[in-house]
Amino acid sequence: MRAPITDLIHHPYTAPAGFGAPQPGVFKASTVFFPNVAAMRARDWKTKDGYTYGLHGTPTTFLLEERIAALEGGRQCLLVPSGLAALANVNLSLLRSGDEVLLPDNAYGPSRAMAEGELAQWGIGHQRYDPMNVDDLARRIGPRTRLVWLEAPGSVTLEFPPLERLAALCRERGVTSALDNTWGAGLAFNGLEAGADIVVQALTKYPSGGGDVLMGSVVTRDEDLHLRLKLTHMRLGWGVGANDVESVLRSLPSLALRYRAQDAAARVLARWLSDRPEVALVLHPGLEGSPGHANWRATCGPDGLAAGLFSIVLHEHHAPARVDAFCDALRLFRLGYSWGGPISLVAPYEPSAMRSPELGTWPHRGTLVRLSVGLEAVEDLQADLAAALAQLA
Repeated sequence: MRAPITDLIHHPYTAPAGFGAPQPGVFKASTVFFPNVAAMRARDWKTKDGYTYGLHGTPTTFLLEERIAALEGGRQCLLVPSGLAALANVNLSLLRSGDEVLLPDNAYGPSRAMAEGELAQWGIGHQRYDPMNVDDLARRIGPRTRLVWLEAPGSVTLEFPPLERLAALCRERGVTSALDNTWGAGLAFNGLEAGADIVVQALTKYPSGGGDVLMGSVVTRDEDLHLRLKLTHMRLGWGVGANDVESVLRSLPSLALRYRAQDAAARVLARWLSDRPEVALVLHPGLEGSPGHANWRATCGPDGLAAGLFSIVLHEHHAPARVDAFCDALRLFRLGYSWGGPISLVAPYEPSAMRSPELGTWPHRGTLVRLSVGLEAVEDLQADLAAALAQLA
């Protein structure tokens, strides 16, 4: 007779199949059981035909992968622990010593840091190009170029590039293009239809929507390219927690509603701020006069979506210390990085320090402040901004 603890661990009961509910079940596993040795030997971790080990997928992660692939219009998706990990997975899959990667001059800061740090240490070169100038990218693509990163728009200064033309150039030259589509969230436009070979997102932001999850995705349509990315994914040991996956799955049904609400509120505030005497410039792709507005219209449509993110440039006579005081005075806009959550965020930046001198200096004087609009009532956010702007007087 076996000991009670053994019977407890090996209890034979299995819940009946056929249970259905609004939220999917959460499966957590490192070890996965096989019915026999033949099955153990036959299963292939590279497909979704079965399960081999927790890092290679569970019903929970497979479900989120399939939903994100559908959101982006792709066929395959990989989940990684953050948006930056998604960038790293692409770089490490496609670049070797002696290769070169091209980055937009307004690229996400950690992406530039990766190129200047780890990639440079491994003998991988990089150049920065003017994302608003297709001819500049054409001049820089050379025999060593293996990958071109695209962003639409830039994550701080929010210029919207001629995305389709940049992607078409990469395809003509036989160079893989990868798009950071975190701003668009798979809703404002379809990155793969726009011509990118790979689309990555920080699911941390709009798909999660709660400001409490770190996760990224890599989506493709080409099976060979997906396999190359997946092999690197396996060798790096990327994994995501089942509870985090559950959080994103729970948030996805409200993604479009939240995105549209934050977009609408951001436009109200951006238009109001454009008339404020303290503000020299509003950077919002959906607003006339913002850099790349025509490109945004071409990609997203004249009535398209534009996220809940925008930046303002305060007049240069407002010293940086006063701009910091403006940010400190905000009560509903909290100081913090990221975007897409329920709480509005603010952060000051110095764009001139982010630009490549070779491509020219930041053309606007004054301090830039980026605003991420959450889900608060827009009239309360406007009152918060008005009170803080009074600090600049």
